[in-house]
Amino acid sequence: MTQDILILGAGYSAQAFSRARPDGFSGSIQGTTRGEEKFNLLREAGIAPLVWAGGPPSPELKAALGAATHLMVSAAPDDDGDPALNRFGAEIAAAKNLRWIGYLSTVGVYGDHDGAWIDEEAELRPVSRRSKNRVVAESAWLALGARKGVPVAILRLSGIYGPGRNAFVNLERGTAKRLVKPGQVFNRIHAEDIAGGLWHLMGMEAGGAFNVSDDRPAPPQDVVTFAAELMGVPPPPEIPFETAELTPMQRSFYGENKRVSNAKLKGSGYRFRFPDHRAALTAMWRSAGWRGSEADRRSPITSG
Repeated sequence: MTQDILILGAGYSAQAFSRARPDGFSGSIQGTTRGEEKFNLLREAGIAPLVWAGGPPSPELKAALGAATHLMVSAAPDDDGDPALNRFGAEIAAAKNLRWIGYLSTVGVYGDHDGAWIDEEAELRPVSRRSKNRVVAESAWLALGARKGVPVAILRLSGIYGPGRNAFVNLERGTAKRLVKPGQVFNRIHAEDIAGGLWHLMGMEAGGAFNVSDDRPAPPQDVVTFAAELMGVPPPPEIPFETAELTPMQRSFYGENKRVSNAKLKGSGYRFRFPDHRAALTAMWRSAGWRGSEADRRSPITSG
């Protein structure tokens, strides 16, 4: 069955998704960006670009909404709610061809669980404003899907890394740090497994929340050390968290400690290409594709 896919917010993860389209895919992929300066970047990823800067939809975007069978939402919410629902929720609700919605959220919605293992049934304890906004947006998309009778998959992503966004790049730049906070772990996910998880859930037209996170939550300093070993360079010195110079956002990441289970996604039949950071970093180093493109390197790695 043909899939005509519309991506609202065609950034790093969405571009990885488009590049990973399965053999035999015969539909279309359109995606929005805030300005025409990124049109070539999207086209290189196989995405037909549309402009959407957060305001009302253009005639072209309205037409894409009307034709879409699958909607993928990667645009971040703000204090006023989800921008797409605020600006053209009525058009989405009226879209006659729409069969599935995928919303890219974050494991940040769980907040802090003192390092314990959690799954999709865990209590949501968002700490940061951005994570609180995500909880509100998740609920709004689920409510729209319920009213429309369309499944909505909430993909809660861990810290995203991949080509251009990884510890190798940070080591090469001289920006890598080994911050040590006893007991602290972060959860991670390679961009190719975000793409694979999306194609898997879209193909099933599955609904509900799914953690998209690899098998091995790990202390951040261990990831830097392993990458340095692969590069054959000395790792940066360890820095105690208490004395580290961090931005408020960077420090906020360390205020949340949890181990996120991916058992539900695996139970649905998905198999991770990179089950942990060691497998992913080793593969990227051997392929020499870790630098990615200049566009890939514009944003830093995030943590969850």
